[in-house]
Amino acid sequence: MERALVVGASGGIGRAVAEALAGTGAEVVRLSRSENGLDVTDEASVSAALAALDGPFDLILVATGALEIAGAGPEKSLRAVTPEALVGQFRLNAIGPILVLKHALRLLPRNRRAVFAALSARVGSIGDNRLGGWYSYRASKAALNQLLRTAAIEIARTHPEAVIAALHPGTVRTRFTERYLGRHPAVAPEVAAGHILAVIDRLSAAGSGGFYDWAGREVPW
Repeated sequence: MERALVVGASGGIGRAVAEALAGTGAEVVRLSRSENGLDVTDEASVSAALAALDGPFDLILVATGALEIAGAGPEKSLRAVTPEALVGQFRLNAIGPILVLKHALRLLPRNRRAVFAALSARVGSIGDNRLGGWYSYRASKAALNQLLRTAAIEIARTHPEAVIAALHPGTVRTRFTERYLGRHPAVAPEVAAGHILAVIDRLSAAGSGGFYDWAGREVPW
């Protein structure tokens, strides 16, 4: 991999992926809110940031997202659901990545393999939902999965070797997840980065539009 763009490169997973890629000798372009002022929920911000870049990129990874927004954490019950929390989660976790894809498509080569991936979450799987709760976060990730699946169908017509994928990185120890880990086993961002890049390396155009976990296994929709 020669060139990669990591959006959300100041976060735990995004930073680890960017550093791992740089360690292989790849040229890595890093964008984030804290370092570049990029707001993925604002289309003007996304458009301006990506318009300033020249392609092509072999990999574009969107590593943005949050479990808690404006003090609203994952809901434990239906009574806790609010319009504000739902909108906040959708803007960051679903709308943000698809806006990046919309404006980054011109940066993907048409004549060879390239990957656009966004971090999703297993809790966004409708088929795998057995515990309930976490309404806003679950729904936003399910929406992200559908948006990426739909985009993959369209993009295959102009970029036949492109791979569009939703990736579940597993449970990762970052400052955004520390309050919600409970008894779940978690890995360091550096370990998660290695898993993510290994999965990306194995993906092919035949699997574009898929939803994969950290080990490369397909996750139920």
